[in-house]
Amino acid sequence: MIHKVKRVIKTASLGFTLIEVMLAMAIFSIAGIALLSAADNNFKNLSHLENKVLANWVASNQLVAMTLDPTWPPKNNKKGTVEMAGQEWFWLQKVLKTENKNMRAITIEIRNKEDEKLAITSMVTYISKSQP
Repeated sequence: MIHKVKRVIKTASLGFTLIEVMLAMAIFSIAGIALLSAADNNFKNLSHLENKVLANWVASNQLVAMTLDPTWPPKNNKKGTVEMAGQEWFWLQKVLKTENKNMRAITIEIRNKEDEKLAITSMVTYISKSQP
């Protein structure tokens, strides 16, 4: 008896098919876009937070300057600019009368540009007339 040995040649897969490669590229590109979008949102939020903190510092400094000013009553709608952290800030002072004639409420609004409608931040303090 003669046995014939059959050799089965198995075709081995030596690489990826074109569809597999294209699918992998699509998945990685979507993941990359999502990662860039998240990084962009993080950067925008960080920039906004930095502007808000700096504007709060500017407002706080202006309110301290108002409390040190001896003139009474304080001027309403007083405007000015100040530089902080290499950036120019525009501030507007609003003075409101209170029920007590010897006390005023002062609001400071801070903007990046003078003609902006909305302020980045605003702070309020109360000052009273000095007793002689």
